[in-house]
Amino acid sequence: MTAFTPLAQRAASKTANSASGPATEPLWLEWFALAGMLAFGGWLLGLRGVWALLLTSDPTGLTLVITAVFVASTLWCGARSRELQRQRGLLAGLQSGWQHGLRAATARPDLQGPGWAGQYLAALQARPQDDNAPLDLLVEAAQGPHHTAWWVNGIQLKLGLLGKVIGFSVLALQIGQIQSLDATQSQDLLKSLTAGLGIALLTTMVGLVGNILLGLQLTRLDRYADAFVADCQRAGLVMTRPPEAPAAPAPAAAGPGGPAAPAAQRLLDGPDPGATRL
Repeated sequence: MTAFTPLAQRAASKTANSASGPATEPLWLEWFALAGMLAFGGWLLGLRGVWALLLTSDPTGLTLVITAVFVASTLWCGARSRELQRQRGLLAGLQSGWQHGLRAATARPDLQGPGWAGQYLAALQARPQDDNAPLDLLVEAAQGPHHTAWWVNGIQLKLGLLGKVIGFSVLALQIGQIQSLDATQSQDLLKSLTAGLGIALLTTMVGLVGNILLGLQLTRLDRYADAFVADCQRAGLVMTRPPEAPAAPAPAAAGPGGPAAPAAQRLLDGPDPGATRL
């Protein structure tokens, strides 16, 4: 019996490790570091006069709109990263509490807890009629808002393309207003033509840069949300597993006419040929 004790201990340790899951990643600190670098880069651009050049060279105001959309979306990514990290911490606390409750009690502890993971595990424990409903609700809570954020990310690129169309339209209108080409007016003519070209190039550049930087943040959020859903599913497989029933004792071996056989069975089998005859 003692030979199987290390095997049982290793099996229990493996089950506990699979329920505890990986350590919580500091997603909010990662976003905070990225936001610090972006703020430092924006300060350097302002120090060099780049922001003043962008705002004064774009009379349409699309550059300012794209910048405002990017700043607001970046702040939303920060709030979202903090919420995802908090939910992952709640899942880790729920797993730890489940392990302590499993060691202290013989019955399975209740999985009702705070956060998205607690709702998911409680729904699995309730055995709903629709088996996919708990996972669908978990995915919607963890990844649903990201679809709107990706749409906003595409808006930056579309605003940049709109600025390009407006800039080239201004350029075409200015070319169409030329009556005659005079060498003495070439400098003023080039200055008026480059105004529309500047609008097209600047708005496109700002839209592309904002799209790339915001897409980087949203991709990290999506990957963290995918890992969170996978951890919840992994915990659900372990924590909602039904308890194993104790093995029934084996019946005592006895012959057809032995004392362990029922009386009706002995009557059906007839007299024992090995019994002593009177």
